[in-house]
Amino acid sequence: MTTVIIDYGSGNLRSAAKAFECASDERVEVTGDASALARASHIVLPGVGAFGDCATGLWALPGMAAALNDTVIEKGTPFLGICVGMQLMATCGLEHGTHDGLDWIKGEVAAIDGAAIAAGLKIPHMGWNDLRLRGANHPVFAGIETGAHAYFVHSYRFVCADQNDTLAEVEHGQLLTAAIGRDNMVGTQFHPEKSQAVGLKLIENFLKWRP
Repeated sequence: MTTVIIDYGSGNLRSAAKAFECASDERVEVTGDASALARASHIVLPGVGAFGDCATGLWALPGMAAALNDTVIEKGTPFLGICVGMQLMATCGLEHGTHDGLDWIKGEVAAIDGAAIAAGLKIPHMGWNDLRLRGANHPVFAGIETGAHAYFVHSYRFVCADQNDTLAEVEHGQLLTAAIGRDNMVGTQFHPEKSQAVGLKLIENFLKWRP
């Protein structure tokens, strides 16, 4: 089995690949070649930076948008989006204009508003914070409980159109989406590759997941 981490010029690819290699004996391939998705048992989309820049980089990879829709939406290959990779699952992002996302999970990516500033908190939301899991425990969060700490770096937040798609939240002046999921797709606003034991557990769960 092969985990494919998509390289589109954004994301902490070295750290992500190392974390996935530590979590499983499954082969890890970091590539921007769309044809690699067809042989993937799991697909990971990392992302660091502005939504629009990341979207532009992803769309620029020949055949990648079509390959993602074929493997993730049509064939149901397990998918994990990390940070901006999660945000790209949205309908659109509102960072420096309006930019189209993959539109896999309805919602928009908007700025963290003034509630954090009013509470004396800094933006970006950066550092360790505790997770608040919602509803029934998703298989990817097996063995991870509310109060577990994860590492965040972001100034924009995913606002789900359907709150049933929100798997976890985090408090930063207001409740922010920390994880989303539906069907064979999950996304984390936090960085599992930087979240030590909690992150490795999530990655291990993801790699065992057969939705």
